[in-house]
Amino acid sequence: MTRYHIIVIGYVQGVGFRYFVYHVAKSLNLSGWVRNLYDGSVEIEVQGNEDYISSFIEDLWHGNRYAAVDDIKAKKIDILKNEMDFRIT
Repeated sequence: MTRYHIIVIGYVQGVGFRYFVYHVAKSLNLSGWVRNLYDGSVEIEVQGNEDYISSFIEDLWHGNRYAAVDDIKAKKIDILKNEMDFRIT
C-alpha cells in the first residue's frame, strides 16, 4: 500500500478531467481524491497498490479525449488509514 500526491499540468480543467480521474481510480480500486487548483492544474491524492498506481499515472498521461496533459508531478506521501473511497472535491 502506498500513497501519492500528484499535480497534473496542462489543459485539464473544464474538460471532464476530474471525472475521468475518478472513474480510472475507481476501476483500479484506489482511494483518495481529486480537485481543481486555481492555477488551472489538477491535484490528486491516490492510495493503493503500487502497480495499480503506476497504471493510474500512465492513464493520467493519456487523459480523456478533451484534455491535454503537459506534465505530471508525483511524489510519495504517508498513507491514510481507513480511507476507503475515491472522491471529487
